Amino acid sequence: MSDFFNSGWSVFISAVTILGLIACLALLFGASRRKVMSATDNTTGHVWDGDLVELNNPLPRWWMMLFIITVVFGAIYLALYPGLGARAGTLQWTSTGEHQADVAAARAQIAPLYARFNTLAPEALAKDAQAMALGERLFVNNCAQCHGSNARGSKGFPNLTDTDWLWGGTPERIMETIREGRDGNMPPMAAAVGTSEEVRNVANYVLSLSDSPHNSVAAQLGRPKFVVCAACHGMDGKGNPALGSANLTDKIWLHGWGEDAIVRMVNEGKHNVMPAHKDRLSEDQIRVLGTYVWSLSQPGSLTAQR
Repeated sequence: MSDFFNSGWSVFISAVTILGLIACLALLFGASRRKVMSATDNTTGHVWDGDLVELNNPLPRWWMMLFIITVVFGAIYLALYPGLGARAGTLQWTSTGEHQADVAAARAQIAPLYARFNTLAPEALAKDAQAMALGERLFVNNCAQCHGSNARGSKGFPNLTDTDWLWGGTPERIMETIREGRDGNMPPMAAAVGTSEEVRNVANYVLSLSDSPHNSVAAQLGRPKFVVCAACHGMDGKGNPALGSANLTDKIWLHGWGEDAIVRMVNEGKHNVMPAHKDRLSEDQIRVLGTYVWSLSQPGSLTAQR
């Protein structure tokens, strides 16, 4: 409750909470002293179903004590823990702090398990059955939601089992991607290309780069306009790992294949985000996971010993 957009809300919630506790005690005190007019037989005069009579007995003492204890406990809790608006509490406890402490304890516990992997090069680490079993589990828990349990991805999510890497496919680059995340941005380029017909011409030229079915006449007309795209994808269309720009000369289409898909990409652009995992995983875990991901795209001889 520390992210109030106005400090007045913190004061309001604190006042309502404190007044609520005081009101509970006042209500109990007032009810215990109030004398209800009753008949001489100690009833209130209320009768239900013909013979169900309400007696005028005082509240049980144990119930009153339990009520008071509950209010006192609430007051003590609010003094120790966050609850009164933006007040942190005397113990300075936060759920974030407790989570971080749990994560630190867990990492300290598993550190010895990862220690022996630190001296292994990625090639040797990829052949270690225990390391790759850990890498597979880390992948399932952290990566499979987007890339699939088989790592083959889907539309908009890269296939990690081939050799096509937007940001570079070395173990070090993959670890960097996991650690820092990636922010891929293809801006809308229709205004720079020209008319809708010229956009379609460029789309056909892009298709021609990978020998995909295309209109050869439109492709030739679109070739001069490809210079707009070459700033990121290169004049040869092979992309630039430093920018995360796609290789347009292969037949791997992350966001859909065909003239219409490319036209839509030029017109609308695309923004993809790979979240950073440096706060979620330890450096040792990132190293094992990165090596596991790298091994998925390597020749079978690399993984034969698993």
